[in-house]
Amino acid sequence: MRFTSLTLAAALVAAPLASVSAQAPMAPTKNIVETAVAAGSFKTLTAALEAAGLVATLEGPGPFTVFAPTDEAFAKLPAGTVEALLKDKTKLAAILTYHVVSGDVMAKDVVKLTSAKTVNGQSVKIMVMNGKVMIDNATVTTADVQTTNGVIHIIDTVLLPKQ
Repeated sequence: MRFTSLTLAAALVAAPLASVSAQAPMAPTKNIVETAVAAGSFKTLTAALEAAGLVATLEGPGPFTVFAPTDEAFAKLPAGTVEALLKDKTKLAAILTYHVVSGDVMAKDVVKLTSAKTVNGQSVKIMVMNGKVMIDNATVTTADVQTTNGVIHIIDTVLLPKQ
């Protein structure tokens, strides 16, 4: 599946997560990318994956753990950031791979960790605050969305690697 460029206005429209949440307890039938597309609330993420040339990787065998920012998370970025990133493949790939950890890391495992090394080589900080799991400065809003090639943890903020 191929995606076209996405405007910031389209990124501001976030569909409910009900379709992802409803699928979580069932045996997965879709890979990470297919699951994100079907959810409808990851249009910016899927467009970014396409622009960075990472779709095929995340459709691959994995397993991968993806901390997936919603369209609302991307909308929190300063105006023009999404468009600029879609044009800068290197920077975009660095940011997106900072959202991916190799292997299947379920919520029960995440809460035992203080950090996790991402595919881009840097580590994200993990902590539990007020009963919520934090990945750097993002809150996990939905955990353990299982896919055929890994797991997605939905987050409310785009993670930015250290410069």
